Amino acid sequence: MNIFFSGIGGVALGPLAQIAHDAGYTVLGSDVAESLTTKELTARGITVRIGQDSELLEAEHALNPIDWLVYTAALPNDHPELLAARKLGIKTSKRDELLSHILNEKKLKLLAISGTHGKTTTTGMLVWALKEIGVPISYSVGSTISFGPSGHYDPQSEYFVYECDEFDRNFLHFSPYLSIVTSIGYDHSDTYPTKADYAAAFRQFIYQSKFAILWQRDSDSISARYPDSWCLQNDEVIDSLSLPGVHNRRNATLVLKALEKLAIGENQTNRTVIEQFPGTNRRFEKVAENLYSDYGHHPTEIAATLQMARELSDKVVLVYQPHQNVRQHEIKSLYRNCFTDAAVVYWLPTYLSREDTSLSILTPDELVRDIANRGSIHIAEMNDELWTVIEKHRADGQLVLCMGAGSVDSWVRGQLLD
Repeated sequence: MNIFFSGIGGVALGPLAQIAHDAGYTVLGSDVAESLTTKELTARGITVRIGQDSELLEAEHALNPIDWLVYTAALPNDHPELLAARKLGIKTSKRDELLSHILNEKKLKLLAISGTHGKTTTTGMLVWALKEIGVPISYSVGSTISFGPSGHYDPQSEYFVYECDEFDRNFLHFSPYLSIVTSIGYDHSDTYPTKADYAAAFRQFIYQSKFAILWQRDSDSISARYPDSWCLQNDEVIDSLSLPGVHNRRNATLVLKALEKLAIGENQTNRTVIEQFPGTNRRFEKVAENLYSDYGHHPTEIAATLQMARELSDKVVLVYQPHQNVRQHEIKSLYRNCFTDAAVVYWLPTYLSREDTSLSILTPDELVRDIANRGSIHIAEMNDELWTVIEKHRADGQLVLCMGAGSVDSWVRGQLLD
């Protein structure tokens, strides 16, 4: 089968393209720009076309007929590649349908990691543990990782580990063998208009799972009463684990409980393996001395990552790029107390993507106005002046954390190469 991925460089489609490639399908795709993911795909021999239009798709189809076009949820309904595929009679779907097809065809048991925050790290942690223990594993992680490709299919595997996110109701298309729910708050108001809608989706996801592991407080928050689940209390967090960050130790506890439930490995061996977890890219990733990059863009994630950074340094400098103006309208009030662990914050303009044009663009001054430690915040631009300031903080031995889901990470890496 010949599969074309439209938006192949995304954190969801990139790993899936690698899995399809490993599973024996012919894979190619397109994206608007190069990224870490497109480079990883190209290195594995997967054809990636930079630029998206109907002519490219038609030319590829004429050369080698495309059986299935899988597209990212960010693709508009009138996107030229989508329109061309329909005109040519090519099957089209989002990623969940193809992944379900592969799971069924290969008879894999799904280990799904979901939650408002912590999915990528927890997924990576479980994949790392299984690989280190010596269990053949297939998986999809929503980030590049240092210990393997972001997506992989192993024909010897019994399990498939999947970062099963709630955006676009993706996780409701699956019935996992075991689910790990890292946390439940509220996000993606474009998919879930109210907190009640969001809670109902997580409740359904848990009920669709054969077995679930989550925190009691999260179970209570959505009124989930499911007999086939382990609900952990706060005092069950293994704080003695030598991992920085309270949230990391919470996620590690969930992974250790999952290994226990699956009867994989020995408790002490599993713990030792988890403590050696190298992390995933863009999740508090050390990119240079005293310089870290992180994908966080929600107040809860920001506070948790700053707390982890403070365990490593007495003075943390944050460079923060808000993500999506529509999201800023939703979370502005939640920013108030989430930056208190940062000694200095350099606040960048919001990275704009998939915006509601009827909403006014919130300026940095508007976003920081009510933040508790407003005096520590400096409005900045992503330019040479900011890089000079970052270099001075690093030279002074301070930990600089560059955070955001937009362009800040690629900018930082580009500066390091200059």
